[in-house]
Amino acid sequence: MSTKYRVQNPVNNEIVATYDFISDDALDTALTTANDTFKQWREKSFEERAEVLRKVAKLFDDKRDELTRIIAEEMGKPVDQGDGEIDDVVEIFNYYADNGAEFGADEEIPNKRGGTSIMRKIPFGVILGIMPWNYPYYQVARFAAPALMAGNVVLVKHAEICPRSAESIQKIFEEAGAPKGLFTNLYAKHTQISRIINDDRVQGVSLTGSERAGRAIASQAGQALKKCVLELGGTDAYIVLDSTDVPAAAKTAWNKRISNTGQACTSNKRMIVMEDIYDEFVDELVSLASKCEAGDPLNPEKGRYYPLSSRDAAENLAQQLKIAVSEGANLRVGGEVTGKGAYITPAVITDIPVGSDSYYEEFFGPVAEVYKVSSEEEAIEVANNSRYGLGGAVMSEDVERAKRVADKVDTGMIHVNIPQARGAELPFGGVKASGLGRELGPLGMDEFVNKQRFYIAGSDSAV
Repeated sequence: MSTKYRVQNPVNNEIVATYDFISDDALDTALTTANDTFKQWREKSFEERAEVLRKVAKLFDDKRDELTRIIAEEMGKPVDQGDGEIDDVVEIFNYYADNGAEFGADEEIPNKRGGTSIMRKIPFGVILGIMPWNYPYYQVARFAAPALMAGNVVLVKHAEICPRSAESIQKIFEEAGAPKGLFTNLYAKHTQISRIINDDRVQGVSLTGSERAGRAIASQAGQALKKCVLELGGTDAYIVLDSTDVPAAAKTAWNKRISNTGQACTSNKRMIVMEDIYDEFVDELVSLASKCEAGDPLNPEKGRYYPLSSRDAAENLAQQLKIAVSEGANLRVGGEVTGKGAYITPAVITDIPVGSDSYYEEFFGPVAEVYKVSSEEEAIEVANNSRYGLGGAVMSEDVERAKRVADKVDTGMIHVNIPQARGAELPFGGVKASGLGRELGPLGMDEFVNKQRFYIAGSDSAV
């Protein structure tokens, strides 16, 4: 583990800036401030909360050039893709500002007992968010916007390679006029995370990260009897049942896989292709991967690939591919770490043996992993033979056929004839080792609230 938070440019592996961990005393002050702020924030109306969220959205929009350059240097995201990430952030904050009052409204529950029964949604309090580096702004927005709109306050422990973007988010909240302690960035150590979760002032924790991290946080949250939401890894199945234009189908799949340099939980990590189009599909993927050239995140060009988040990430991915080959897989192209930075050539790998360790692993980078199947039943079997269950897609020129297959895939999200649907209104989350709970949409505001039964006696009163 690094001794400090740092900006380490993945283009050249140079450390640009370092940030000290928060002291235990400063952490205690942050917890006290957040808890005190919650007591006032919970009393604000939905419209008062919405006003702050709308200002935050506008500031993200206004500062997009600065913000996209920050994450390009921190974790290698090309600025055009960073610009798309800012679009998502703006949409999310405005979505909850516009709809939060409806999502958080009291709901009367009909009863035949003579009284009035109401389900209220009361904010929990201080919520800890542990956020990843692959979407430094979007992931925070996904967690923070619904939690804040519900009346909670948030502490954010960001990834150790994203200190500058983490700092920028807090500054945006300050500029938006948010009360001190509403949104607090913490450069916390892993050992301090346990302390935060166990603190009586903290009422819940949300993690987006690896399965390993999820198990650790869930264990700590369970021991402390705190609510947790976990958005973990995925090996999403992307089933291609048929196509009259196989190169176009392969290109669609490739463009999805290469987005964010393959560093997305919902990337189409396992392409499952019918045998009659398999060879042509794989050949096209190999052609597309072979044509990719390294690019500069600050000056993106079409058809380029970009560095992974760190040199370690690139080297670990290359090692994963070598192990897969040793187990019997066929690496058709790519998988080579080049230069001093975190660039790894885009790869296509096939024939990973069913049941091998590599078959069940997540390749977090520009790797197209392809499987040949001979029937719908086999495609479904391969898709569900995973410890994960986040998202996925089924592609076919026969919509009913695609829907029939999609209906049998065990995931939190499944799509028909689109690689992935996006939008603040669409709930996001998985099953199995992909996590617990849901973010975004109406469900996003339900995670960190006390759904309280509020009963008023009527004709059933004993008085």
